Amino acid sequence: MQLHLRTNVRQNYRQVFEAFDEQLFRKLAPPYPTLKLLRFDGSEPGDVVEVELQTGVKSFRWTSLITERTITDSEAYFVDEGQVLPPPLKLWHHKHLVTALGAGATIHDIINYSTGNKLLDLLLYPLMVAQFSMRKPVYRKIFGRL
Repeated sequence: MQLHLRTNVRQNYRQVFEAFDEQLFRKLAPPYPTLKLLRFDGSEPGDVVEVELQTGVKSFRWTSLITERTITDSEAYFVDEGQVLPPPLKLWHHKHLVTALGAGATIHDIINYSTGNKLLDLLLYPLMVAQFSMRKPVYRKIFGRL
């Protein structure tokens, strides 16, 4: 299942892309489940990000590996792929793409996920949209509204 959310911001795409660091990662964390950051290497290929999702009842590990990073004259992106995922996820591929938009930029969250069950993927879709839509006001607060 694919989810593609876009947020237009005021800053230049390179400035926005370079701001994807541990501080921004923490600000983008959803209110639930809470995230305990265990490891954050960065956004270069080979870097690892590891969190513990804390639901209040049970905790789950989530480990992602950065597999790609590219910067061109009009866009920049990196990809994180899930290595250890919480149930029911079996596949996670998240492309963090920032494209030029005049003097500003568009931040794209392009997520491909799978539970291995198409019905369950469909049921999770509204939750995924809700979770990642929470990033929009954070992006706009940090990078300016366009």
